[in-house]
This record gives sequence, C-alpha cells and structure tokens, in this order.
Amino acid sequence: MLGLSVGSFLHCIVYRLENKKDMSGRSFCEHCKHVLSWQDLIPVLSLFLLEGKCRYCKAKVSFWHPLIELLTGLIFLLVFVSIVNLSSFGLNDFPHLIFAFYIASSLIIIFIYDLKHYLIPDKALIPAIIVSILFNFFIASHASLFWFFASYLVPGLILFGLFFFIFFISKGRWLGFGDVKFVFFMGVLLGFAKSFLALFVASLMGSVIGILLIVAKKKQLKSTIPFGPFLAIGTFLMMIFGNAIENLFSFILLP
Repeated sequence: MLGLSVGSFLHCIVYRLENKKDMSGRSFCEHCKHVLSWQDLIPVLSLFLLEGKCRYCKAKVSFWHPLIELLTGLIFLLVFVSIVNLSSFGLNDFPHLIFAFYIASSLIIIFIYDLKHYLIPDKALIPAIIVSILFNFFIASHASLFWFFASYLVPGLILFGLFFFIFFISKGRWLGFGDVKFVFFMGVLLGFAKSFLALFVASLMGSVIGILLIVAKKKQLKSTIPFGPFLAIGTFLMMIFGNAIENLFSFILLP
C-alpha cells in the first residue's frame, strides 16, 4: 500500500518534470487542470472505479499513471521482503529500509523519464548521489573516511572517468552525460564489485534488447536506445540481489 501511494506521487513528479512545472501544489487533471479531490487519488482503485477517465472532463488518464503505481508497489514489496526479516527486524534495520525505498523511487523516476525522453533528470539523480554518499559514509562505513573512500568513492570515480572518456572521444554520440553521472552514482551506492556487476548486467540487457529491436525492425543499427533504463535496472538488481549475484559469478569464474 505504501508503494502504491508513493507510485502515485512519483507519477506526479515525472509529469511535472516533463512539463517544467513547480513540484509544490495539489494534484490536478493533466487535461482540464481541475484540482483532484481525495477520492480521485486512491491508488489504482480510483482509476478503476472511474474507468480510467477524469471525473470532471471524462478524458482518458495516461496508462503511465496506474503502471507507475503498480510498478512501485511491486518494487517496494520486493525491497521489503529482501531486507526485512520479521523475526529479527529492529530499529537498526529501519534506516536501511527507508534508504532502499528512497533509492528505488529515484531509480523508477530515472527509468521512466529516460525511457520517454532519452534524458536522465538531475533533479532525481543528484539528490540520490548525495543521499548515497551520506548513507554509505555514516552507516555502511561507520564514518570511516578511508573505508568510504576505498569502498565507494574510488569505484564511483573510476566509472565516472571511464564513461567520461567514452563521452569525450565520441562527442556525446555513444552515450549522454547523464549516463556519465549515473555510473558515478552506481559506484558511491554499490561499491566496487557490485557497481561493475551492475554495469555488466545493464550492458548485457541493453545489447540483447537492442538486437531484438533491430530484428523486429523497430530500430535500425544506427538508432539511439536510452541506456539509463538498463543502468537503473542493473543498479536495482545489485542493490537487492547483489550478494547472491556476486556469489553466482564467483562460482562460475573460480576454478
């Protein structure tokens, strides 16, 4: 239920980012601009009862609205199940859960916005970078500057340097600068091994999807495909299943 409610809020953020609108103020219909009442804002249920239409102007509501709500609800459930052990959950685990919910929400915004507009929004990415740095410095590294620098900041800087080099020599044709900033975020969020595995997973998925789109004649060889959604998926998978994936790769690679 929390995820569904947050999903409704995330849809509002994506819409206002798209249309360069202020983030404050009450929700309104995208078509007639009528301010929505509380019964119009119940996640999924309101749209179902209204048959996917605005109560006031009867215009069809974008399919993105219920899709983002359901996606966020499922992702929050997955985050909760992967982090919380009900038999031993305590106050010390609560910051990890809130942090994971926040990062998952940021990744959803980045995924959808880049998928639609081929652009990673700084208003979602930069705060996620700052929160990740603070969390990993004070919580994961226990305020140890050396441990944080070696475990999180160095991977972020290495990935940033690698992608900035690709961006520079291609003059932005092979990837956007948003991708360069995103891989820095991956490093400071996940650490060394998990960030590089996330990049590997994202690259593999991007290659497979790209080939399938070309085979289906939806894209051409020179067509642009946004990399941000794949980076977001790879980051989320490593954030939730990172230890299991690391163990799998170790089992495959080690003799």
